[in-house]
Parts: sequence; C-alpha cells; structure tokens
Amino acid sequence: MLTLYPEMFPGPLGTSLAGRALERDLWRLDVTALREYGLGRHRAVDDTPSGGGPGMVMRADVLAPAIDAAIEKCPGQALIYLTPRGQPLTQSRIRRLAAGPGVVVLCGRFEGVDQRLLDARPFEEVSLGDFILSGGELAALVLIDACVRLLPGVMGAHASQAEESFEDDLLEYPHYTRPDIWEGRAVPEVLTSGHHERIRSWRQERAEATTRERRPDLWARREARRRRDGGET
Repeated sequence: MLTLYPEMFPGPLGTSLAGRALERDLWRLDVTALREYGLGRHRAVDDTPSGGGPGMVMRADVLAPAIDAAIEKCPGQALIYLTPRGQPLTQSRIRRLAAGPGVVVLCGRFEGVDQRLLDARPFEEVSLGDFILSGGELAALVLIDACVRLLPGVMGAHASQAEESFEDDLLEYPHYTRPDIWEGRAVPEVLTSGHHERIRSWRQERAEATTRERRPDLWARREARRRRDGGET
C-alpha cells in the first residue's frame, strides 16, 4: 500500500473477517508512507500542473522510488492505481487478484499522478464507480477487503461464495429469516417447505428476475456468454 496517509490502514481491515485473518497471518498488509520519499525540508510530493490549472499533481520522481522498492520487495504482484479514469472493478478481476501473489496499490491524492509514471510502470488503472473520492485510500480498503474474503480459510461457508452477487453474472436472490411473519409480511412459502430442489429453483428464478430488472447490462453479458459457450450464433 503506497499512501500519503498510512494511519488510515489497516482501519476497518483490522476488524471482522479481514481483521481475524490478519491476526492469523492469512494475509499481510505492508504500508509505505509516500511522504518519506518527498523532496526537501517539507517532504514535498506534489507540484502545480504543467500547463496551469487548479490543484496539484503527485510527482513521478517522488512516487517512482517508492513503487520500485515495493516491486523489488514483492516481485510479480499486480500494480493497481485507483482512479475514476480506470476500468470498472469487477468480481472476476477480484477473484484473479485474490488468486495471485499480491497487489501493490497506489493511492492517489490531489488531481492525480503525473501520467509519465503510469506510462513508465505497468499500472492497471481501476475504478470503483462513476463518483469521486478525496483519495484512493477508501477505494483501496474496498479492493483489499473484496480480495481478502476470498482467500482460503477466511470465510467459513465456501458454498455461500458461489451464490453471491456477480457470480455467473447474476445478482443474489433475496434472503429471509425468522420470524416467519413480520409486520404482516410472510417468508415465501417455498423457503419453509423443506423441499431443497424447489428452494434452489426459486432462488435461481429470483436471481435471474432481479438481474434482468436491476442490471440489464449484467443480464445481457450473461446471455451473450451463454450463447457463446453453447455455440449458438
């Protein structure tokens, strides 16, 4: 983790599933304070934009030594720069990152980083969505949490992962628990029937219906993949 605010870590990653897994050494978090690589008496890490304009830009000559040190320490890890310009982060990408040797995450601040740094190092630019945060730290926490929960030994119920949202390009079916009736609303009868095949079919139908209604983009992608895998033209 490369950040101007190392005190933000582990933050919420030190609690719940991720925190217990961290205590058990199922994953490791190394945090580099970028200010340590800053220039001059004030440890400057940024400068005014070339060509003018508002804000400040993080300097390539400051960031590069920190990035190179992280790469040397943990070779083979993916380099991720969190930015609204990046490709949307997906569950499939999270699975690949979780299965890999690790991730080096650069948390941007101000107006961003000098483009020459991104051109000179093999960064993958990733976005959490079409919105702006004050910096990359909160986005990094989200990315790490999504990866950590997929590591072996972190979650108790492996079967539940296969039924979560975005697996097989479907949103998850709705959940219910006791009491069977609450404020006049009953748990669907099929879920209390004890008929496992009917329950499985109901959950599949609800997942498909919810995806069609709320995320037609996911549904279209799923249907396209099914046609491709089935050899349909």
